[in-house]
This record gives sequence, structure tokens and C-alpha cells, in this order.
Amino acid sequence: MQDFVQLWVYLSATPLFGLTATIVTYVLAHALYLRLGQAPWANPVLWTVVMLAVLLTLSGTSYPRYFSGAQFIHFLLGPAVVALAWPLWQRRSELRQRAAAIVLAGLAGGLAASASAVAIGWALGLPEDLLRSLAPKSVTAPVAMGIAEQIGGIPALAAVFAVLTGLVGAVSGKYLFDAIGGVSMPVRGFALGTASHGIGAARAMQVNPDAGAYAGLALGVQVILAAILMPLAARWF
Repeated sequence: MQDFVQLWVYLSATPLFGLTATIVTYVLAHALYLRLGQAPWANPVLWTVVMLAVLLTLSGTSYPRYFSGAQFIHFLLGPAVVALAWPLWQRRSELRQRAAAIVLAGLAGGLAASASAVAIGWALGLPEDLLRSLAPKSVTAPVAMGIAEQIGGIPALAAVFAVLTGLVGAVSGKYLFDAIGGVSMPVRGFALGTASHGIGAARAMQVNPDAGAYAGLALGVQVILAAILMPLAARWF
């Protein structure tokens, strides 16, 4: 017990704390996820966030101290997203044939995701800066923050909305698709990537290779379309 306390004091005083806590927590959450048969509600990202929040609160660790160590994992998000291009390259001939349909589907899905969130927020009387932060909720968090800053939103809130959207999609997607019935894996993946960006794509990749490939494609399509069209739409409206 004394050795454990000494180890805790050492880690909490160094940047290693954030990195170690994140890795250990995710490994535990992922092991539970596999043990439960990859149930959507046991999504390891969701429970990692919950457990880290509890840990930081109980230990009195500030977020900047935590992030000083966890930023290495944050850096790896870039290569991880780029790695999603490999399944697409393997299906390049198929994607060429469906190029027009993919762009139109991505445009329609992105418009529905953004417009519905803004419309609901407007109906509830949310302030304008919150509505502008909600608009890019279905775009991956780093891009959502940049878009929110350009259109007059709050980047930090945009990141929170994006993460929550991704978690909701990853947890509920399977149940919704099963309730609809007859939805192919590529369509499921594209829908998840469109609505729930990287977290949804990660879930799709775990379930089926085709679903994961199309989820990664949808993620990229949304990043491009949203980065171009949302600032223009903000000026018009």
C-alpha cells in the first residue's frame, strides 16, 4: 500500500500522470467492453471519459495538469485519422463508381445533422453563440472548434457538443439500425461517420470492415463540406 501511495504521488506530480491514467483507464474499459460482447452501451470511449472525470475530481487534479501528459495521445489522433484512408484505398474502384451519390449523401446528412440541432436549440431559446457552437456538432472535434471560431461560436463548447454527439451515435446506432431493419453495413457505416464522426467511425470499424471504411469516408466528406459551407452559411443567415 505504501508503494502504491508513493507511485501515485510521483505520477500525479509529473506529466506521466495524464498519459498513464488515460492508457490504464482505456485498457480496463476496453477489456470490460470485450467481456460484455462489445455491447454498444459499454463503449470504451464513453466509460473512459466517465472514469477519468471521476478520477480527476476525486484526486483534485486540474485539467491542464492532466493534459500535459495526455497531449501525446491527443497528438496521435492525427495519424489515427489518416490511417482511416487505407480501407478506402482498398475500395477505391467501388468509391469511384459511387462518387456522386457519396457527395450528395454526405451533403444531405450534414445538413440534416446541423440544421436539426440548430432548429431544436432555437426552439428552446438558446443564445445565438450556443446555436453557432451547436452547428458543427457532427464534425470531428478539432475541425468543429475551428468552424465554431469562424462563425462566432464558442470553440470549447463545440468540442463538447462534438464528443457528446459521437458518443450518442456510437452507443445508439446499432439499436436504431436494427429497429429500421435491412440496412447494409456500408450504409450503416456512412451514416455513423456522417452523424458521429470519429467516435462513430471507430465503433463501425470494430463491427465490420465495410462499415468502418465507409464511416471513415463519411468523416472526411463532412470535414471538407462543413469547413467550406458552414462559414458561408453563417454569413448568409
